[in-house]
Amino acid sequence: MSAAQSALWALRAKGGLGGLEHMGPLRSSMGVQVMKIEAILATVSLRLITIRPDQVVREAVGLLAEHDVGALVVVDEPGQPLGIISERDIVREASRSGDFLAQPVGRLMSSDLVTVSPEDDVEPVIQVMIARHIRHLPVIDQQGLIGVVSMRDVLKAHLGNIQGEVDTLQTRIMEEQS
Repeated sequence: MSAAQSALWALRAKGGLGGLEHMGPLRSSMGVQVMKIEAILATVSLRLITIRPDQVVREAVGLLAEHDVGALVVVDEPGQPLGIISERDIVREASRSGDFLAQPVGRLMSSDLVTVSPEDDVEPVIQVMIARHIRHLPVIDQQGLIGVVSMRDVLKAHLGNIQGEVDTLQTRIMEEQS
């Protein structure tokens, strides 16, 4: 079970899905294959921008702007994820402190890191992202960190999958009527 699936079950147990727990599965009743995170990874840029916890926030801001991304995975020396720092983390700190740009990234990063694997189903990933207010999830396989998926990536792919199901239903209806 991945970290996202574990987080989903923990949230369900606590009743913390904000009403999502009674939605039921978003899977197709028509036998359409459930979308996996690996399908999303195949459609997004695989440039993986990371930062070390001892680098300063000013460097993080520069990387976010340079690469036009919303978050950076914070990694240790061997490249294992320790946390994530997002635009939101930086803005929150900016509202509290005027001298935050010289602080180490490790002080601001979110260290309660939820990750997904390429084999994870998209539906529980969406539910965890919504329930925990997460916009970016690191993707980890047996070799380690391989990418990051954003809420936009996940929802775009999921909506495309739903549109495919709608198209299939419309085709079936038209075939039955003729």
